[in-house]
Amino acid sequence: MCGIVGFLAGRNGADPDTLRAWARDAAAALAHRGPDDAGVWVDAEAGLALGHRRLAVLDLSPAGHQPMDSADGRYVIVYNGEIYNFRALRTELAARGVRFKTESDTEVLLAGVANWGVAETLLRANGMFAFGLWDRKTRILTLGRDRFGQKPLYYGNFGDGHFGSEVFGFASELKAFHAHPHFKGVVNRGALALFLRHNNVPAPHCIYENLHKLPPGCTVTVSENGTASGPTPYWNAADAAQRAQRDPFTGSFIEAVDELDDRLGAAVRDCMVSDAPLGAFLSGGIDSSTVVALMQAASDRPVKTFSIGFREDDFNEARHAAAVAAHLKTDHTELYVTAQDAQAVIPALPAMYDEPFADSSQIPTHLVSRLARKSVTVSLSGDGGDELFGGYNRYLAGERAAQFNRRTPRTVRRAIAAALTAIPVSAWNRGARGLRPVLPRRFHIPQAGDKLHKFAGMLRSESGRDLYRDVCSQWSDPARVLVNGTEPATLFDRANLWRGEDDLPHAMMLMDALTYLPDDILTKVDRASMAVALESRIPLLDHRVFDFAWRLPRDMKLSPDGGPNSGKSVLRHVLYRYAPQDLFDRPKMGFGVPIGDWLRGDLRDWAESLLDVQLLRDQGYFRPSAVRAIWSEHLSGRRDWQHRLWCVLMFQAWLAEH
Repeated sequence: MCGIVGFLAGRNGADPDTLRAWARDAAAALAHRGPDDAGVWVDAEAGLALGHRRLAVLDLSPAGHQPMDSADGRYVIVYNGEIYNFRALRTELAARGVRFKTESDTEVLLAGVANWGVAETLLRANGMFAFGLWDRKTRILTLGRDRFGQKPLYYGNFGDGHFGSEVFGFASELKAFHAHPHFKGVVNRGALALFLRHNNVPAPHCIYENLHKLPPGCTVTVSENGTASGPTPYWNAADAAQRAQRDPFTGSFIEAVDELDDRLGAAVRDCMVSDAPLGAFLSGGIDSSTVVALMQAASDRPVKTFSIGFREDDFNEARHAAAVAAHLKTDHTELYVTAQDAQAVIPALPAMYDEPFADSSQIPTHLVSRLARKSVTVSLSGDGGDELFGGYNRYLAGERAAQFNRRTPRTVRRAIAAALTAIPVSAWNRGARGLRPVLPRRFHIPQAGDKLHKFAGMLRSESGRDLYRDVCSQWSDPARVLVNGTEPATLFDRANLWRGEDDLPHAMMLMDALTYLPDDILTKVDRASMAVALESRIPLLDHRVFDFAWRLPRDMKLSPDGGPNSGKSVLRHVLYRYAPQDLFDRPKMGFGVPIGDWLRGDLRDWAESLLDVQLLRDQGYFRPSAVRAIWSEHLSGRRDWQHRLWCVLMFQAWLAEH
């Protein structure tokens, strides 16, 4: 895994030494992504500079150095990622007469482009990646990103508005742009509004004006004068899901389990190809346990697994992970962390994410990444299983709420919602914990208050689409709290992507795959792991697994019984071939931390300093009265506003750093 940068200033934009300095300094800002090597390449005639920081995973020798030239000298690339099937592609290319000098997937990617073209090569490639490719012949720069957006890529023009002093740039992270002397970094208020709604800035938007995120599965071409095309998809998750549903799986449930076992096993084995030490995150849930079970089945030695634990029962999965590790006989490492350990991560978050990001599970994700990095360079994770196989509670809860909403007058629904939210989240949680001694284990619901408050929000919706949007919103009305904050359009506003009200869970799963997965989950994992130079791989996001998941009928993913373990039926039964079911007979927990309690306790002074009325007024982004109102309600315990407050606080902390 690596960090990449590039600047295109035009023929008269900068001299060669200046170009090299730009690329060197920007790449140095990404040293955490690639501590093993650094490289710069300049095309002085075009005013182009490419920079690279390398984390050596495949071909650890100096032969894997980047920027890398193609064999014919036409192309130069900076590349971040792994192509898991690069050896199969290499064999195909060798049969065409291509000769290779290295064992790296970078050289295979270059040879593929030279022989098949960019789009065909990317369709053949199975992996996670982002790259910048310069064509010396056509003088065109091409940027590309993997199918699901596992690896980040920002791009855009900046400067004083005319070519010669205006520069086109791209980079893995925004901190690379700050290293360029022409970059100003003006906050995009529309993107800030989106951030408050989603707790992230969704692609293609960026927190800075004139910069963009390249959407998953897309390329962009940039001419020699710095003009970029619109993103062009070479693969699209919505289209792929629609194609798969036109070819439904017609076998039995057992045959579906067989097929998924084979496909996911192959994906896991592909992700285990590494010349550096390798392990896996293990939470003890369905997804990570399945990945680890398949890893262990493919390994002749104990797989290294890692988990962290908390003393608070509602947030502690470590004991479940330990039980799974003991059954699978992995080489397991766990670390119990205190609230103080977790809170110590918070000051590093603005620099770690360098765009506002407010999914509080970023904290434990970074802690487990830091733990794993002490022993391995590559770690597999179970992300993606919820979106592909129906694991989130909101899928069935949303459908039940939508059905109830259609039958029930609005006034009644809103009265029920008001009654549910009148009781603070913390009180619901205490009540749920008090009932545990008399309830079966599978009904011990962690963070019950959060779930009930979310369900209350569903009861206020007038359609399935509105329901989904509300569930995915932290602030449902960002304009109320922002000064001049109008939300731009996103994929949520694309009516053609909403697959109708008849099958709400599938419609929600698709939108999650298009939005929540790349913009939240994958962003969180990439930054939290790469901050400690750990490469995280996600076998469930093999596109062959994705295609199969969308061929499956709904009842093979979502069990009709509606119980607490209703989701991911077919995936669960793959896991039950390797580990006993009773290890997993419990409700989904998630990977959170008690931010709400911390804000009333140890983090109160920190939060107060960032929410100071005069500071908010001077900065001019938030309406102080709206922010202070929810802060007061939260401190009093009347309402639990932890998620809304965390959004504001993460922006405030980010703004203080930038």
